[in-house]
Amino acid sequence: MIQKILVAVAGRGLCEEMVKMLMDIPSFQTASVTVLHVVAPEITADAMSDKLAEGGKILADAVKFLNIDPSKVNPRLKQGDPKTVVCEVAEEENSDLIIMGSRALGRLQAILEGSVSQYVFQLASRPMLLVKDDVYVKKIRRILVAVDKSESAKQCLDFALKMVKDIDGGQLELVHASSKAVDNPEQDPVLASAVASAKKYGVSYRCHTPKGKAGEEICRLADDLNADLVMLGSPDRRPNIAKSFVDLDRLLGGSLSDYVRVYANCPVLLGRTSS
Repeated sequence: MIQKILVAVAGRGLCEEMVKMLMDIPSFQTASVTVLHVVAPEITADAMSDKLAEGGKILADAVKFLNIDPSKVNPRLKQGDPKTVVCEVAEEENSDLIIMGSRALGRLQAILEGSVSQYVFQLASRPMLLVKDDVYVKKIRRILVAVDKSESAKQCLDFALKMVKDIDGGQLELVHASSKAVDNPEQDPVLASAVASAKKYGVSYRCHTPKGKAGEEICRLADDLNADLVMLGSPDRRPNIAKSFVDLDRLLGGSLSDYVRVYANCPVLLGRTSS
């Protein structure tokens, strides 16, 4: 389960809100939280000093807002390129989950504008929870999980089950979108093992087998069902040859995780496994 959370804060408060919502769930309450703020280098010493002072205040305000056991909080103020520093700290801390804000730019726009969350999403080897700047962070009760046969999707399902079982009134929405209509969603062969696991955990669940493009249907259902969190698998997409360079071919491709992170109107958790 999640024992080490890395949350990158930028002074907007949404990621801090997300952490507080997670810490209300029993399975998260033993986790330690590293609160990271990264200050980009400045040209002059005076400008750098001002930025560090501003960053220190952002960090202090975030820690105060979280209001969790001080022994479980590790504030870190770092200087450098936020895109690479977040990845480096996640590796140093051996984080189980990275939480970041996201402007939810489209793929090409994200590349051209140097999106921090897009870069980390592309290169990090760890699960990520993305909180868009324009979403309302709610108490987590209804979790939508995209189900397929990938290992990362299976890990997301297991993660979601452990969360929902500890949530009073928790609801699991299992979704498998395909090109074929299914009369009885519970008999969908892809959802069968997920249904069995939900019954084993004793959690409330519903099955959905919409016909259409997976990304569009997941986002539509997230809206229709008023989901508080969407979870889906996303294989480790780092290039095999050059791990330090963004894989533009895949970034510009039509991946499911790219679509959902941009268009879902709630926080999105992306599970990661090696491809």
